[in-house]
Amino acid sequence: MKPLPAVRPHRATSLNIRFLWLLHWLPLPLLAALGNLAGWLMVLRPSRRRGIVATNLALCFPEATPALRRRWLRQTYQASLRAVIEHGVLWWGSAVRLRRLIRIDNPEAALGDGTRPVIWLAPHFVGLDMGGVRLTMDYEIASIYAPAKDPVIDRLMLHGRTRFRDIVLIARHDGIKATLNAIKSGRPFYYLPDQDHGRLNAVFVPFFGVPAATVSALPRLAKLTDAQIIPVVTRQLSWGRGYALRFYPAWDNYPSGDLEADVTRMNTFIEARIREMPAQYLWLHRRFKTRPRGQPHLYD
Repeated sequence: MKPLPAVRPHRATSLNIRFLWLLHWLPLPLLAALGNLAGWLMVLRPSRRRGIVATNLALCFPEATPALRRRWLRQTYQASLRAVIEHGVLWWGSAVRLRRLIRIDNPEAALGDGTRPVIWLAPHFVGLDMGGVRLTMDYEIASIYAPAKDPVIDRLMLHGRTRFRDIVLIARHDGIKATLNAIKSGRPFYYLPDQDHGRLNAVFVPFFGVPAATVSALPRLAKLTDAQIIPVVTRQLSWGRGYALRFYPAWDNYPSGDLEADVTRMNTFIEARIREMPAQYLWLHRRFKTRPRGQPHLYD
């Protein structure tokens, strides 16, 4: 077993890490089955987080039947637990195994026109880390990350994301200058701008018809760096068949000069991908926690 980070882990954290290390030797179909079972068991227990998922699904899919939304809720937990358990493969699996388990469907589309900087728009689906680590095997990329509260988990996450190439990881609090420098250097920038981080640098635009505080940095970065926006989505495949990463065509006329329209375009794209696999989005996040002035809170 590879040595743990220098920070002494809490006993529960240490046990969980060792458990993931043991599990990573198992074949992916068995890991997927364990994740599905763990998700099924966890969703049976009432919790605040389960209420958040249920609220998100009700807000975004009011036309769906309650039975369908309950099924998506269960599948959300199963997909999320699968991704957690399979992180052991990201942290300790061989490069050969990762290339086999995480395929890139259209690598020729990764760099767009090949002449300008690239921002890879990567929404928060459960395969996000799988796709990100797979890309680091082929490209020296840059990305923004939020440090984990647990320093041991944080070091493991950094290890998994940087173990194949020289990767630039920019902490969210490092500011815009480091991000601009990374993009202008020619590194593809793996960017995750679809969470609610409050009012700062955000605009309220529709997300499934609900006003959502949405980070407005994507069009701003594109303008400042002349970067092309190439969306990339990693899908978790069924029956433990791994993950599939797909690049989408670079966006024309972006940014358009209309900030709200440009941010809405991002949300519209993400909505379309969510409709293709509703249970794989990060519904555990309070996507609508920041409300327009005068509007009530949506979570208990």
